[in-house]
Amino acid sequence: MITVVVHINNEDPVECEIEKMPEQGSRFLLVNNPRLRDGKDLHYLDEDVTSMMIPWHRVNFVQILPSGEVEEVVSFVRD
Repeated sequence: MITVVVHINNEDPVECEIEKMPEQGSRFLLVNNPRLRDGKDLHYLDEDVTSMMIPWHRVNFVQILPSGEVEEVVSFVRD
């Protein structure tokens, strides 16, 4: 899963996960586990909602957060 922050028009940013990067012609962004950046539930969703479709015309931009799978690059420095 890819963790992203979706900035929706006139709403607080939503942190969530996506399965894969959206296709070029997609009209919606399908997200899982939507929540506020501080982990709180979104006030406009029911408690049991685990997925949400966001239409692209409502999205300002999407931040892709670094994953824990990224390996640390180690370089050797000669003293």
